[in-house]
Amino acid sequence: MSLVSSKRGKALVLAATALCVATPASADSDFVETSGRVLMFALPAAGAGYAWYKGDRQGVLQIGASVATAVGTAFLLKQVVKEERPDHSGWDSFPSDSTALAFGSASSIQVRYGWDYGLPAYAIAAYVGYSRVEADKHHWGDVAAGAAIGIVSGLFWTSRYQEPLMHVTADTRGAAINLHWTF
Repeated sequence: MSLVSSKRGKALVLAATALCVATPASADSDFVETSGRVLMFALPAAGAGYAWYKGDRQGVLQIGASVATAVGTAFLLKQVVKEERPDHSGWDSFPSDSTALAFGSASSIQVRYGWDYGLPAYAIAAYVGYSRVEADKHHWGDVAAGAAIGIVSGLFWTSRYQEPLMHVTADTRGAAINLHWTF
């Protein structure tokens, strides 16, 4: 079995790709800002989509709660702390709600499904934070605060996924029962 065919290998390839894209010399600022915005929304959608695919309704709800808490907390702090954006476009720089959303998703994915999925999710979240600084929308401190808010939200709302003990399947050719225990 090759490294890329294993789950851990796929996760490492994805993380390495995300980190390569995040290098400062790789692209102009517009691409970095746009790709960061796309990934900011794609990350929670992918996490919820994977949970839905596994039939894990609790996972969908936990990722949603993590994201809602992270974004809500960041929004409330923006109303209290008035910090000017680096590009002077407003006084709502602290904390980065984009980064809070991305790290809330990544934290929830990691806690729920483990590091095989968490590592690439965190790499993507880090790229989202980098893109906000590169686009001159946030300072590094804003991004660090958003990341901390997101991580805490994910840790608070998310529990480890447990495979169901029994699966029952049936079709026109017969039926099957699959028992699964994890120690």
